[in-house]
Parts: sequence; structure tokens; C-alpha cells
Amino acid sequence: MNIVTAQREGVTVISIEGRLDGHHAQSAEAAFLALTGEGRTRFVFDFADMQYISSAGLRVVLVAAKKVRSLQGRLVCANMSDQVRDVFEMSGFLSILETAESTDGAIALVNA
Repeated sequence: MNIVTAQREGVTVISIEGRLDGHHAQSAEAAFLALTGEGRTRFVFDFADMQYISSAGLRVVLVAAKKVRSLQGRLVCANMSDQVRDVFEMSGFLSILETAESTDGAIALVNA
């Protein structure tokens, strides 16, 4: 797994590449919490290059969503492959998370 962070239009875009699973969940969560510790509250999770997400990875996304909500920020997940979207749908996460088809669309939602 590799995490790439960028700032676009006042939004922190976190691109997760590879597998977000039990082996990488703790480091992904720590990286996200470090960003909120810097005062960032507006996020896009870009899953374009994410190949797989496990239940441990879903937990990271849920922790992030709860943290952002407590900070009165916004989080949108973007660019889900069919496989990743299926995992989010089966887990019920699509009903509690905002999603967008593209990073640009997600940034627009965050900034709306």
C-alpha cells in the first residue's frame, strides 16, 4: 500500500494505492489522523488505484468519517472500482458515506 496526499482547492486528497487490508490499516489510520491533527477537515479519499479493501480497511474509512464528522468537516470517497464499490455496498457503507465518480466531482461536493 502507498498513500499519496495532495491539496486541491482547499481539500486534502488522499490517494490509496494497492491493498488497504489488515497489514496496512494501522498505518493508513495513523496517516489520516496526523492530517486531522494538522487542522485539516475537508477530505477526498481517492480509490482509483486501490485494488482491494478488507474489513480492516473499511474500519479505517469509518474511523475517518466519524472523525471528520466530529470536526464538522466533510469526507467524500471517489473513483471506486466495481470490486471496491461492491464491498462498500455489501457492508452498508454506501448508505452512510458520500461518494463521487471522480476526484473532481468529489472536490466539488466537499466545497459545496
